[in-house]
Amino acid sequence: MAGQRILIVEDDAAILEVVEYNLVRAGYRVRTTTDGLSGLNAALSDPPDLVILDLMLPSLDGIEVCRRLRADPRTREVLVLMLTAKAEEADQIVGFAVNADDYVTKPFSVKVLQERVRTLLRRREVSNLATDVTSHFGLTLDRVRHRATLNDEVLDLTPTEFSLLDSMMRQPGRAYRRADLIDSAMGDETIVLERTIDVHIRSLRKKLGAAADLIETVRGVGYRFRDLRGMSQDG
Repeated sequence: MAGQRILIVEDDAAILEVVEYNLVRAGYRVRTTTDGLSGLNAALSDPPDLVILDLMLPSLDGIEVCRRLRADPRTREVLVLMLTAKAEEADQIVGFAVNADDYVTKPFSVKVLQERVRTLLRRREVSNLATDVTSHFGLTLDRVRHRATLNDEVLDLTPTEFSLLDSMMRQPGRAYRRADLIDSAMGDETIVLERTIDVHIRSLRKKLGAAADLIETVRGVGYRFRDLRGMSQDG
């Protein structure tokens, strides 16, 4: 789960500091805000993978923030973990009124919170793995038919190229090391030179043509599929 993006919206400075510190140590990319309105704006401008959202916040309470996140196409699928001081509010939080994904009652153990975060993100990852078709800005992967299309035109990809693209498109914005791509696209028992991945990526980009910049080079790391949620706001 390391490298996934988490936004914390919490007005209690002590809680915010502890949660941020531990999530950063766990490898997550963390942003923080201290009131509901700035938290909402931060999520809409650059949607994270998960929002940790306090229920009682200045300017806009957590319930309203969550409702607005769910109402906006940019953040409709973002995971929301709410923090509440009252256990009896749980049904409202995870029910129809708010539709958060989970909640933690204060006071809480940081270890418990981290486990809830891991569980939610893992559940999302498994859900993504079960999806037969993935589409991003005209590029579509059909895993059942093992076919890739760009603007409805079939791409002539090798099995390795298809697997590499499949791996990166499952988590847009995540930087994959070459070793990660070897494991995910070829299997961890496959023995190949890491630089072989560069050859496959060059071929894949060539076949993508004008869409080649969807695959970004991360200097000193490897590659990632461009996070198109951010692009939708820039363009």
